[in-house]
Amino acid sequence: MTPKEEEEIRAKMAQLKTEHSDLDIAIQAMVERPGGNALPIQRMKKKKLSLKDDIQRLENRLFPDIIA
Repeated sequence: MTPKEEEEIRAKMAQLKTEHSDLDIAIQAMVERPGGNALPIQRMKKKKLSLKDDIQRLENRLFPDIIA
């Protein structure tokens, strides 16, 4: 992997982590709101899990699990 590719992966990971954190804050705000609709919360949680999976895939590209 070239340094440029590594830099791009790290930038994408930072972006995804920010989105993940923002979703966490939004979910928490919606949960605390009385009488909130569960469907948007459920969709946001699915998106958050998807982002976490994407972050994990990028981390695996940066730090492959090499079995010696």
